Amino acid sequence: MIEAVMLWNEPNNKSHWDPELDPDWSRFAEMANKAARAIRQVNPNLPRVLGGISPIDPNFIRNMAERGVLDQVEAIAVHGFPLDWNLWSIHEWPHKLAEIRAVSCLPLWVSEVGVSSFGAEEVQAWGLKRTAELLVGRAERIHWYSLYDLPKSWEATTRHREAEGSSYYRHFHMGLLREDGTPKQALQPFERLTPELGLCQWFHFEDHRLSEAVAWMRRLGVRYLRTGLSWADSFRPNALTWFDQQMQALSEFAVTVTFCFTPEHLGLAPHHTSAPKSADDFATFCAAMTARYAPARPLARAGATQLAV
Repeated sequence: MIEAVMLWNEPNNKSHWDPELDPDWSRFAEMANKAARAIRQVNPNLPRVLGGISPIDPNFIRNMAERGVLDQVEAIAVHGFPLDWNLWSIHEWPHKLAEIRAVSCLPLWVSEVGVSSFGAEEVQAWGLKRTAELLVGRAERIHWYSLYDLPKSWEATTRHREAEGSSYYRHFHMGLLREDGTPKQALQPFERLTPELGLCQWFHFEDHRLSEAVAWMRRLGVRYLRTGLSWADSFRPNALTWFDQQMQALSEFAVTVTFCFTPEHLGLAPHHTSAPKSADDFATFCAAMTARYAPARPLARAGATQLAV
């Protein structure tokens, strides 16, 4: 079932939101506020989460508070990859969480955290165990990124791709499973850490890994998952058929659905990181997806059992 919806992914990261088009994030704030209100109208009880920020920046959270976004969400989220991309030590995780708690009293989620096996699988396995030691009990949700390696025939969602050097190629080795589905060393310690640790797994349009991923999550004891429904993908032929298939397959897990990625024809620039021409368009998409996959429960009549979603 859907346990929460997340508004965008890494809005303060130029790989996911173009700062040249929205340098002060005023357009993002308008979009997030309208989307949050639209979701609330469809389902008043569905938690809304501000998209996980990367880098972890309290000034961005202050900006969102000043623009009213924090009044529209029930939680905020952060992403961290200190062994791969961030310029801080893995041992600083408690300090990084404290920085955000100093500027907001909202519940704090870690909606993406992971370690690449690009250098060595032993590093990934150690990083998984150390991350759990530092985060379990300190964040309400911890989504490990990810179950699968990114197929080498696909592209990672970054700005500069191969020009980033090894930083780019680390994206392809974040999984507990290799591209061919075989386990890495980190899989076994991850299984011992569920259900405290959940997963973040992005499924591409008509992703061939979906059924196998569900089987692995059952086997590993995963209880909660973060994934996405792409606004851009919603304009593909048979989009709703794929969305239905994906959400039905994941229905046994507590799913946080991330709404993100601007359709090229609706952006100020023809790119998925662009602010939309109209914030209302994103709000309409969020409301439609909420109505389809997380509608409000009907009020229980006296003497009757409340219906499940």
